[in-house]
Amino acid sequence: MQINTLINQHKKKFDKFYINILNKKLDNSLLSKAMKYSSIDGGKRIRAFLVSQSSKMVNLSEENTMIISSSIESIHSYSLIHDDLPSMDDDDFRRGKQSNHKKFGEATAILAGDALHDFAFQLISENLKNINPKQNLKLINYLTKSTGHEGLAGGQSLDLLYENKNLSKNKIVEMYNKKTGKLFEFSFAAPFILKNKNTNTLKFGKNYGSVFGTIFQITDDILDEINSFKEIGKTPGKDKKQGKRTLLSVLGKIKAIEFCERLAEEFIKNYYNGKTNRKNTNSRISFDERFLHQPYQLLQLSCYRLRTSTPSIGRLKS
Repeated sequence: MQINTLINQHKKKFDKFYINILNKKLDNSLLSKAMKYSSIDGGKRIRAFLVSQSSKMVNLSEENTMIISSSIESIHSYSLIHDDLPSMDDDDFRRGKQSNHKKFGEATAILAGDALHDFAFQLISENLKNINPKQNLKLINYLTKSTGHEGLAGGQSLDLLYENKNLSKNKIVEMYNKKTGKLFEFSFAAPFILKNKNTNTLKFGKNYGSVFGTIFQITDDILDEINSFKEIGKTPGKDKKQGKRTLLSVLGKIKAIEFCERLAEEFIKNYYNGKTNRKNTNSRISFDERFLHQPYQLLQLSCYRLRTSTPSIGRLKS
């Protein structure tokens, strides 16, 4: 089955679960309406899809998989609400509709983002079942680092700080890893943490998320330059106008794509447990290898679609 078909099927399944839990947990207040507004009908749910793939590798229950996915998508929605604020990227549209602050006002938007951030931690602290409390605490700690100054928030700070500055490739990759990569790392590695997998298995999950996150961010940068509002659901061309520093601005499109291709190739070479590499990796990572194909296919397809300027995750509304 084609990877895009799997992503779309999973999105429908996840959206049904997520809408149900939002309706169950939230009331009818203005704040709750603002939270739902930015959480429902959200993008392709790639982060939730990655959770589902790594969950299969370690046989994590479907309910726990959906709870982790809901937590991550809540974090993602919070980050987009705050990212669109006038004090940040100042965007009036997101996912083809008005940004949260344009719909509900700036103050309510800030509170909705804050509440979604906290809602994510509420979900994984209250709703995971049959999980060792020690592993649950590790998961919460990991999510804290992924979203705080070591992760998403730190990356957003760098994104603002780096505007209109001359930067090296390494500085931009560092920003990408924090701003985008850390949440993808969490998405893919979270099931490994709950199943208490060894250090090298966890490292595999984090490395996959990091590589995918970098490719995803460069995809988003390219979309911002070449696509229309209808295709990406937000104002195109804003990165360049605001002086955002990206790998495109430093390397150019072709070299940025080649950088992504090298990342994917090196990862697959290092971790793919085919006959040629099994001797080096089999003793180091521990999960059901039957489910490795789809994450690898997603990486390869991401690079192919980047090369043709039609990214793997479709014409993504992030």
